[in-house]
Amino acid sequence: MENEGKPVRVNIPNQSILRSEGLLKYILETNVFPREPEPLRELRNATLNHPQHLMATSPDAGQLIALLLKLLNAKKTIEVGVFTGYSLLLTALNIPDDGKILALDPARNPFEIGLPFIKKAGVEHKIDFVESQALPILDKLLEDPANEGGFDFAYVDASDKENYWNYHERLIKLVRIGGIIAYDNTLWGGSVGMPEEEVPESKRQWRKQALVFNKAIAGDSRLELAFASVGDGLSICRRIV
Repeated sequence: MENEGKPVRVNIPNQSILRSEGLLKYILETNVFPREPEPLRELRNATLNHPQHLMATSPDAGQLIALLLKLLNAKKTIEVGVFTGYSLLLTALNIPDDGKILALDPARNPFEIGLPFIKKAGVEHKIDFVESQALPILDKLLEDPANEGGFDFAYVDASDKENYWNYHERLIKLVRIGGIIAYDNTLWGGSVGMPEEEVPESKRQWRKQALVFNKAIAGDSRLELAFASVGDGLSICRRIV
């Protein structure tokens, strides 16, 4: 077991959709934090100093992503939205030594926070970080038919939530049949299940976009779908055609 016998610094993320802080604390303290690899814990704690630290992938969602990667035997992946790199480092730790991650983000500065931890973990060689908007890069990939179905897994945690469907239309072609695309923040603090008048103003815009996106992927016959109530909501799409 990771970190067995070591003290675990516990930071309870407040972006979780779970309304019971006690239950979230139980889940994290019992299973997530004790099994979290040391480099990930160090990066998670370093990210807390960033003013936008809530943008980071939650560790309970990360644990599920790690399991999916292992079940897929994933070797080639795409990440849209990197921030400080918690999910990027997690992916790098769970793919083979010759695996590759194409990581896309228009801002490199937050990634620089995570880079020392990535180097310390010895997985920098698995990562191709591209400082760019994602759509032009994905479109460029699709210009080469050899890239279609060439990826095992994709993770989307981009700040431009309005582009989730645009990402989906490209990634559903780039990920192989049987591969998985996972979208973060799709339950948006649980607000998708609330009457609009009860939703804080700051959450309403993406709530509307999340509702539209969730309806669209729920009706997409090209995939199997599960909404997972971890972190801020993780939509797991398995391509079937």
